[in-house]
Amino acid sequence: MDYAQYERNPFKHLPSIMAVVALHIVVGYALVSGLARKVVEVIKAPIETKIIEEIKKPPPDVPPPPPPKLAPPPPPFIPAPEINIQAPVQIAPTITVAPAEKPPPAPAPIAAPPAPPPPPQPAIRKEYKASFRVEPTYPRQAISAGVQGKVIAWVRVAPNGTVQDVQIRESSNRIFDREVIRALSQWKFNPEPVGFIGEYEIVFNLKD
Repeated sequence: MDYAQYERNPFKHLPSIMAVVALHIVVGYALVSGLARKVVEVIKAPIETKIIEEIKKPPPDVPPPPPPKLAPPPPPFIPAPEINIQAPVQIAPTITVAPAEKPPPAPAPIAAPPAPPPPPQPAIRKEYKASFRVEPTYPRQAISAGVQGKVIAWVRVAPNGTVQDVQIRESSNRIFDREVIRALSQWKFNPEPVGFIGEYEIVFNLKD
């Protein structure tokens, strides 16, 4: 069906038309019968108003005053009972003597460890030939005094052949010691893997 033809169909709007007609009929009837006038008169009638007083609450009950405090009566006097206290019997304590214990034996003294042995002394070579020698000179003081003598000295030689120390072992007169030490300290020896000690006897004689 075409939409335009459907809109032009008079039967489509028939319910709406009937509702409008009925509404007009009701309004006309109300005007004729005076129903509308009664409605207006009811609306215009005066409205009565009443003032309602506020209900006042009754005043609260005032509590009665508290009763006066009464002091408690004093307690009745009761005499203290007599109590007989017997003195306690003292019992002498028993002393038990324990047997004396022998003191433990004193620990055995710990022996001190033996001292380490001294380092081995290098070999002592008597009158070992030196590669370079400086002969001691006769001290002037000994010459003027006419003193003769003999000195035994140790010469400590290092592995490289140099003299490290000169020690006087025996001396007939101390006047010769300084000259012996001066001369032997300048001696030289052939190098060796280990050092050694050379023992030398120096004799001082006055010649005519």
